[in-house]
Amino acid sequence: MGKRKIINDAVHGFISIPNDFLYELLQHRFMQRLNRIKQLGVSAMVYPSATHTRFQHSLGAMHLTSEAVKELRLKGHNISDDEEKAVMAAILLHDIGHCPYSHVLENIIVGNIRHERISDILMQQISDEMGGQLDTAIRIFRNEYPKHFLHQLISSQLDMDRFDYLMRDSFFTGVVEGSIGSARIIKMLDVADDSLVVEQKGMLSVENYLISRRFMYWQVYFHKTSIAAEIMLRNIIRRAKELIGKGQKLFGTPALLYFLENDINAANFDSDELAIEKFAEMDDADIIASIKVWSKHNDKVLAILSRNFIDRRLFKTSSVAGETDRATLEHLAREKEKHIVSQLDIDKCDGHYFSSYQIVENDTYNFTDDKIMVRLSDGSISDLSASSSILTPQSLHYDTRKCHLCYYQA
Repeated sequence: MGKRKIINDAVHGFISIPNDFLYELLQHRFMQRLNRIKQLGVSAMVYPSATHTRFQHSLGAMHLTSEAVKELRLKGHNISDDEEKAVMAAILLHDIGHCPYSHVLENIIVGNIRHERISDILMQQISDEMGGQLDTAIRIFRNEYPKHFLHQLISSQLDMDRFDYLMRDSFFTGVVEGSIGSARIIKMLDVADDSLVVEQKGMLSVENYLISRRFMYWQVYFHKTSIAAEIMLRNIIRRAKELIGKGQKLFGTPALLYFLENDINAANFDSDELAIEKFAEMDDADIIASIKVWSKHNDKVLAILSRNFIDRRLFKTSSVAGETDRATLEHLAREKEKHIVSQLDIDKCDGHYFSSYQIVENDTYNFTDDKIMVRLSDGSISDLSASSSILTPQSLHYDTRKCHLCYYQA
């Protein structure tokens, strides 16, 4: 680089881009696309300042990964320059497979495929373009590299991805309960038996991190109004796809239309070069521009859903108390649907677009995932849940499930 590149970030301050390789990745069109995808999908309908992007988050996660690598090196762990470059590249690119509106349209635009898989496919394409320079980064991303702890920096219950999105989402929503002390936790990181561990004196910071994550899920990610907006957005895309499947002509950007007109899913996405290209062209603007036009479409279902989404006249959301199974929730949704069909004067087979339910589960700590391990003062290693007096199995599983009924109301 002709001169050192520094980016001023609202959350972390100055972020350095340390070499030409990472700067080239930052400038890649797959990466720049994330500038046009909101980190929190539709959450700006609840928290108006939550318009930050996946690009900002990826930069922040890369910065925190750099800080973690520095700390682990200070503690005597061998991380080569190439490994540092690879793990920073992996986390910088970890979200390039997100659909427009982030998680909201996952499995809707491309069927039955997670964004991590799409990120993997796009990373491989970049690596091919760059003569294999991302091969090590991809192995770390897939957890196929011998040093498992490098993958844990990207994906685990104590990864830099979670640290950044909690700090960033808390900052931009104004939900102060989500604030965490990531710098303290990073200072307490170490490696034992090829896995990340936290020194015992960092336990309070880790406990605060998990509690903050729990707050953020209930107050932001699973906010009932956001859930209503998400259901509406998914139903709009499903209705558009249904109409096109019946032979109707619909406006849409070329990128979006390709996915509405074709059945692209996990089985054929990676072998369809045009699908990959169209996916890489698509962002939030494709969706919102199309919905604005659909709000005046002659199909009543599509028009009502689109117009109400644009004007923020969202579905009403009612929480359903008690241990409710899916059959009961389905029955409640169908009962609501009968009244809505009559009210809107639409075909009863289209009523499901206006009445639905969603079950959300918020596990603070996953006992089956990579556990957060603590190095105790005597040198032994223990699972956090066994070492903490606050995060007991009972408290970690308390109030983890909520059921919401979402439906149209004039």
